[in-house]
Amino acid sequence: MKAILLATTAFAVFAVPAVALAQDAATAGSTVEDQAEGLGEIVVTAQRREESLQRAAVAVTAVTGDDLTKSGITETANLGRLVPSLVVQPTGGTTSFFLRGVGTNSQNSFAENAVAFNFNGIYVGRPTAPAGVFYDLERVEVVKGPQGTLYGRNATGGAINVIPKKPVLGTFSGEGLFEYGNYDSKKASLALNIPIGDTVALRLAGQIVDRDGYISDGYDDDKGEAFRASLLIEPSDRWSMTLVADYYNQRGKGAGAVLLPEARYAVPPLEDRVGISDPVAHAAIRRLASGIVAPPFCGGAGNFVNSGCVALPGSDGFLDNEFIGVSATIVGDMGFGTLTVIPAYRRSDVNLLTYLPGFAGTVTDLAEQTSLEVRLASNDDQRLRYVLGVFYFGENQITENFFRQGNISTTRFTPRLSTESIAAFGQLTFDITDALRLVAGGRYTKEDKEQFTSVASGGLPGPITPPLSAPFTGDLSFEKFTWKAGLEWDAGPQSLIYANAATGFKSGGFFVAQPPNNTFAPENLTAFTVGAKNRFFDNKLQLNIEAFYWDYKDQQITFVGGVRTAGGIFAQGSTTVNAGKSRIYGAEFEARFAPSRNDLFSLNVQYLNGKYNSLITANFSPTGAPVTTGCTTLGSRLANPGVNAARFFDIDCSGRPTVNSPKWAINMGYERTFALTGELDLVLGARGNIESSRFLNSNFRPEERQGSFAMADAYATLESAGGWSITGFINNITDEEVLARAGTRPILDFPVGTLRPPRTYGIRLGYNF
Repeated sequence: MKAILLATTAFAVFAVPAVALAQDAATAGSTVEDQAEGLGEIVVTAQRREESLQRAAVAVTAVTGDDLTKSGITETANLGRLVPSLVVQPTGGTTSFFLRGVGTNSQNSFAENAVAFNFNGIYVGRPTAPAGVFYDLERVEVVKGPQGTLYGRNATGGAINVIPKKPVLGTFSGEGLFEYGNYDSKKASLALNIPIGDTVALRLAGQIVDRDGYISDGYDDDKGEAFRASLLIEPSDRWSMTLVADYYNQRGKGAGAVLLPEARYAVPPLEDRVGISDPVAHAAIRRLASGIVAPPFCGGAGNFVNSGCVALPGSDGFLDNEFIGVSATIVGDMGFGTLTVIPAYRRSDVNLLTYLPGFAGTVTDLAEQTSLEVRLASNDDQRLRYVLGVFYFGENQITENFFRQGNISTTRFTPRLSTESIAAFGQLTFDITDALRLVAGGRYTKEDKEQFTSVASGGLPGPITPPLSAPFTGDLSFEKFTWKAGLEWDAGPQSLIYANAATGFKSGGFFVAQPPNNTFAPENLTAFTVGAKNRFFDNKLQLNIEAFYWDYKDQQITFVGGVRTAGGIFAQGSTTVNAGKSRIYGAEFEARFAPSRNDLFSLNVQYLNGKYNSLITANFSPTGAPVTTGCTTLGSRLANPGVNAARFFDIDCSGRPTVNSPKWAINMGYERTFALTGELDLVLGARGNIESSRFLNSNFRPEERQGSFAMADAYATLESAGGWSITGFINNITDEEVLARAGTRPILDFPVGTLRPPRTYGIRLGYNF
C-alpha cells in the first residue's frame, strides 16, 4: 500500500498542471481578527470547505492556537479544559474521548475510539497515537455529534480535528516559546517559516516537554520531543502541494493512579495525591487483600516467584513510544470545483508498562496505517454545491498484551490485527431561495477485519501455562450506509438557523476469548439537532444555541466478564458486548461579548441528560464472591459447574445516567487589555470551569463517581509591539482534586482512579519575528 500511496502522490502532482491554486479544505483556514472593535472571525473546515465558524450549520467548537498556548495545553488530556462537552481519559498508554456522553473506554490493543481523532486532515486509528501534536497549531476543531457523511471511521460521537500551521510563501518569520513552572516543568517550542524562492516555503517546528509527575510515586509526568516539517510547493497559481512529516518520542512513566476512598478500608486522602505504588498505598492494599487472598505479596512487575502471591503496583512503569507520520496534500481548482488528494502513512511503535488498572500491564503495539482520501468540492457560487469523495484506510497491528495481578492471575495475548475500510461519500447543498438551503448527504462504508490471536494464562513470566485458548483466527465484515439531512435558513445578515438529522456508526470487532463468542457488532447513533448562530450590535455580541436529541443503539460496553477457554471453562477477562441502549438529549449555549477592543467576555453552558434505557451485563467472579456494583444484581449462576466456585452475576444498570455525562458544564472567561504605552500592553485574563457530578464507569460504584466541582485559571501577559511577551499563569487555583477516570481492580476488588492536574503555575516567555 505504501507504494500505491507514493504513486498516487506522484500522479496527483503531475496530472493536474493545469489546475489553479485552492486552499486545502482539510488543513487550511485561519483566525482573522477584525481591525475595528468587535469579535473576530474564525475560519473552519469542519464541513470540508472553508467557511466562517458562524456560518457553519454544525455544532463545532474551534480553539485557536493562541488559546491553546495561553492555556498551557501541550497534551491531549488537557483539551477538555477548553471544550465543556469533551471528556478526555488517559487509560494506561491510550487516550479515550467522550463527547456528550458518547465514547469508548480503551483497555487494550483491540480498542478503537468512538470519537474520531484527525491530525492534519488524517484519521488516526490507534487510541495510543493522539499524542505529541499540540504545538505550532492553527486551531483545534471539536465537531459534536455523529459524523457519518464527510468523515472517516468511527465518528459516532464526533470528531477532533487538530490543524497545524502551514508554510507561508515569501515570508521569513519565527515563533519561540519557553515555559518553566512547578513540578520542574520545562517546555520549549520553536517554529521557523523559511521562504525558498517565490514558489516554495518550508516550515520547521519542534517542541520539548519535561515535567515531573503530579502524584507521589512519580507517575502523571510528561516527557517527550516532537518535530514537524512542512513544505509548501506552489510553482504557479495553478496548483499547490503541501508535504508534512512529523515525529514524536514519548517518554517518562506515564499516567498513574490513586486509591479511591471507600467504606471497607482506610486509604490516603485524594488531596495527598498518593500513587498506588507508594508504600502508603501498598499498606492499604495489604489490609484489603488480607481478607481475600492470603499473603505473601509481590513487590513489582517482575517479582512473581512466590506461590499464590498478589502483585502490588510497582514504581517501574514507563513509556517508550515513537510516532511517525508523512502525508501529502495536493489541491487544485479544476474550473468547476476543487480537487483535494491526501495520501498518508502513519506508524505508532508503542512499548509501555502501566499500573493504571491497579495491576501491571505490559503492552507492545506496532501499528502501521495507510490512508487515501480524494475529494471534489464544487465552487461556492453555484446554486447546487457538493462535496464528493472516496476514502481508503488500512491498518496492520503486531501486538503483545501481558496483564498480571500476580501468580493468582496472569494473561498474555498476542493479537495480529488487520483492518481495511473503504467508503464513498457525498454531501449536497441546494439553495431553495437566497436565504433557505437544503442539505443532504450519505456515506457507504465497507469494512473488513482479520485477526490471529494466541492467548495464555496462569503463573510466571515467560511461557504461560495452561493456555487460555488455542491460537485462533477470525474474520469480520461490515457494510453500512449513514446519512444526513437538514435545512439552513439565513434569518438575518448575521443570523443562521439550522435543523438536521444525522446518523453514525462505530464498527464492531474482537475481544479476547475462544471463538465464536469473541466478537461484537457495530453500534449506531441517530442525532436530531436544531440550532441558531447570531451576531448583534455591530459584531460585538455573539449568541449561539443548539438543542439535540441522540438515540444510541447497540452500544458497545466493555467490562470484566467471563471468557470461554479452550477447555470449555470460563475465566476472567475484558469483554465487550452490545449491551447498551441509551437516549441523550440536551442543549448548549455560547455567548461572546466584546464591548470594546480591550474587553472580551465568554460563556459556554451545556445541559446534558443521558440515560441508559437498557444496560444488562453478565459480570464474572472467579471466586464466586458477589460483584461490587452500584446497580441491581438480578441473580447469579455457576459459571463452571463441578469445576470451581466461579459465578456469573447478572447486573442491571438500566435507568442509570450515561457515563462521563455531567448534567451541567459551564465555562466562562474574561480578558482585559490595558495599553501601558504605544508599544506595550498588559493583558489580564481569567477563566473558570464548573461541572456537575458524573459517573466515570458503567459499573456505577459510588467510588467511581466524580462530584460537582469548580476550577479557575488566571494569567497576566506583558506584550510588546516588538514581538516579545512575558506571561505569568496559574491553573487550578484552588488545587481541586478531580477524577479523570475510575475503575476497579478485579479479584482484589479495590477502586482506583486517575486525577486531573493539580495547581500548576509558572512563567512563559515568547518571541515572534
